Amino acid sequence: MDTGIQAFYKDKVVFLTGATGFLGKVIIEKLLRTTDVKRIYSMVRPKRGQDIQERIETWQKEPLFEVLLKSKPEALKRIATIAGDCLEPDLGISESDRQLLASEVQIVLHGAATVRFNEPLHVALAINTRATRLMLQLAKEMKHLEAYLHISTAFSNCVIFRIEEKFYPEHLTCDSEKVLAMSELLGDQMMDSLTPTLLGSYPNTYTYTKALAEDVILREAGDLPLSVFRPAIIIASHREPVAGWIDNLYGPIALIYGVSHGVLRVISIKKNGFSNLVPVDYCANVALASIWQTSKDKARRHPTKQKQPAIYTLAPNERNPLSNTEFVKFSFSCREAFPLVKMIWYPFLHCISTPYLYPLAAFFYHTLPGIFYDLALRVSGRKPRLVKLYRSIHINISLLTYFLHNSFYFETKSTDRLRALMSPEDQRIYNFDMEALVWKEYFQKALFGMRLYLGKEPPTQESVDQGRRLLRLLKILHFGLMTILLGIAGIVLWSLIKLII
Repeated sequence: MDTGIQAFYKDKVVFLTGATGFLGKVIIEKLLRTTDVKRIYSMVRPKRGQDIQERIETWQKEPLFEVLLKSKPEALKRIATIAGDCLEPDLGISESDRQLLASEVQIVLHGAATVRFNEPLHVALAINTRATRLMLQLAKEMKHLEAYLHISTAFSNCVIFRIEEKFYPEHLTCDSEKVLAMSELLGDQMMDSLTPTLLGSYPNTYTYTKALAEDVILREAGDLPLSVFRPAIIIASHREPVAGWIDNLYGPIALIYGVSHGVLRVISIKKNGFSNLVPVDYCANVALASIWQTSKDKARRHPTKQKQPAIYTLAPNERNPLSNTEFVKFSFSCREAFPLVKMIWYPFLHCISTPYLYPLAAFFYHTLPGIFYDLALRVSGRKPRLVKLYRSIHINISLLTYFLHNSFYFETKSTDRLRALMSPEDQRIYNFDMEALVWKEYFQKALFGMRLYLGKEPPTQESVDQGRRLLRLLKILHFGLMTILLGIAGIVLWSLIKLII
């Protein structure tokens, strides 16, 4: 017997943007595995030399879809691709496809976005903000629309540190209507030159253009049955469809990955701060449940009364927070259990609370060893790579500094209320209870998933044993080097003391 949420999605036609992204793929997998959705129209950006439908067909070989395809071998045939591009003025959707969507679609999930923090403003504005307006205009043409979900980010209002589930247009230097009008009048170069002025207190173009997108929703959604989903930092899956699944090196997982390889050894972070991480499968579940609730709210809505769209935030529960200190500790919790085979040095990490000391520490822990490592590569006839890698790492850490040195509290009252409205069976199938999440257990799964899905290292005992042997060797070398360096430092210090005396 179908649950309330499953019954809602039965025979529905869904249109989804951002389908090939990390969260988009998990949403599609969960929809196909747990519901009898009729069809999923997926907007996919055309790539030269590759048919858009072929991009979906490659999912047949992805670990994410193994469980689904065992129970429903023909499931991916319910996905139909729509050629489109958020950079295009009309979303790149043909007139015939537009008419098809307008006549059939009942549910819209708009998740397409650029998540690069240093994206040029004109690009981030086109993809994250203008495309939101164009999607709303398309949704208003849909004759059978029951619910629309706009996927934002919990950090869309990161200029403040206690963020409620409401809109904050007052933090923008200019409203979305003026900024979009400006972007149409000015060239890309001129628009990018205005970046510091327009951003104001926002730390990057990503959070700024996502805030502008929410302003577009507030101003232009009208009477659409719409809600907004704000997930915190999305990382590996907790349980579904497989534990620890991840396909990208963004944010915290990139840091853990660098540490696990023995490459990243020092970071600047607020030690008594908090890490706002959420599993990707929990995010997919909130998305699907919030659409179900948005449709119910539409049915009960008074035709003459217009209210602001509901906002659902998913972030660590204040009764079960994750401190930065715990995050670092859990990142090392499985160092001995299943180390990587491709380590270049013994994994360790020093955390520096003072940002201005970081460049000095990074020189001695990263750049200087990188120079010697690359020199050894040149001597052996191989291409040097570590200094260039460290340059990229330092740029990315500088982009994260604002978030690594500030703590944010996110209100989740609407999301908690959503869960309370769900039946016990729906709560089980579409779980997103952050209070019940056991962080240590979760990180064990996430780290093993990182080893398997990102490191491409087989989950065999032989591979694990090989990693442990390498770890023991690197540990001896590491502490041997530290002893030698301390001895040299002691000799130098003693010589200086003798000179002074």
